[in-house]
Amino acid sequence: MAMGTLEEMADDEFEVEILGSSSSPSARKMLTFETSHCSSIADVAHAWTPKRMRSRLQKNIYLVLINGKINVLLPFGPLAVLLHYLTGKHGHGWVFLFSLLGIAPLAERLGYATEQLAYYTGPTVGGLLNATFGNATEMIISLYALKHGMIRVVQQSLLGSILSNMLLVLGCAFFIGGIVNHKKDQVFNKAAAVVNSGLLLMAVMGIMFPAVLYFTRSEVHVGRSELALSRFSSFVMLVAYAGYLFFQLKSHQSLYDPIVEEGDRREENSYDEDVPEITLWESIAWLAVLTVWVSVISGYLVDAIQGASDLWNMPVAFISVILLPIVGNAAEHASAIMFATKNKLDITLGVAIGSSTQISMFVIPFCVVVGWVMRQPMDLNFQLFETATLFITVLVVAFMLQEGTANYFKGLMLIFCYLIVAASFFVHVDPKTTDDKGSAA
Repeated sequence: MAMGTLEEMADDEFEVEILGSSSSPSARKMLTFETSHCSSIADVAHAWTPKRMRSRLQKNIYLVLINGKINVLLPFGPLAVLLHYLTGKHGHGWVFLFSLLGIAPLAERLGYATEQLAYYTGPTVGGLLNATFGNATEMIISLYALKHGMIRVVQQSLLGSILSNMLLVLGCAFFIGGIVNHKKDQVFNKAAAVVNSGLLLMAVMGIMFPAVLYFTRSEVHVGRSELALSRFSSFVMLVAYAGYLFFQLKSHQSLYDPIVEEGDRREENSYDEDVPEITLWESIAWLAVLTVWVSVISGYLVDAIQGASDLWNMPVAFISVILLPIVGNAAEHASAIMFATKNKLDITLGVAIGSSTQISMFVIPFCVVVGWVMRQPMDLNFQLFETATLFITVLVVAFMLQEGTANYFKGLMLIFCYLIVAASFFVHVDPKTTDDKGSAA
């Protein structure tokens, strides 16, 4: 009888501490503390029996790989790999399509695992982690393409990710959040948004000058000055981003405190009322597994880009700038909209604008440095058309954020701006796709 009681108590502790419950985190910790005083080490270890661990694994597989409507697309990833070996070059168009469909749920599941990890790190670090792992797909695709000398694909996919986050993701979040909370404008921390806007403008400066240097033919050493300038600017941007992380996480944490309107204080504690569905180490393990999976599928995706362009009679620029980022930003898209509907617009901006800031100030300069190590001439010269598009986009979004409020009409304008950008790239032919630097082969 006593043994049975101890086993039940150990099982109760496991359920409360690991699986979670509908109670608050403080109540869960208190119950775990009280239970641990009544159970020996052997009793607690009983909770980690093979049967219990098997049950836990099944629950994890259900939560991460089965639960969620978008997970019906997961089989397309293995199908793309199979099709690659069965059809060869003749099936590149379908391999690309299946890879695209297969990566979408993986990107969304990366966002889910990061969100679970954020419960243990807090909202500020959680927002940074969400942006970081949300960009994991783009970074993996970029590094694989860079390794194979597909520099224009790297530049255009990263540019497209910035445009997608700032116009499409933020626009949909403002639009849907504004409709759900239609009684009044939503508010967010304007000071934090201004800091991010400044960083984005700095990134535009770093990307613009190599392009201006190239197109004005004012280089001291033709073909080398823009590359040297790009590498120097990349180091400066990486240092600036490191300073931004210190500013955000250490010296000026209060600047990033969410805005809570009077009479709506319940929203302030809503983050604490939620309970994680998986544990800290399970979240880390799933992030590792999903990242490896994404890296595998990304290889087949990049290899099939040119074949898809030929099959669908679609410019490579449109595929790189529009299609790839929409799939890669699936996690940010879902998270930003979800937080906007809950009137947590500061977290929405942290996901959408924070992700754009991270790509422009960290991922792009990082790719330049990695390209230097790989002896690939990756630079910040994104060409005139792309640079002008980025500059105008940053200006539009900066004007949208300057009031510190959001509504459905602002979201609609951002979505319409993205449609114009998408149409522009659909009729745009990359002038450098025929030479050695811009070739996708």
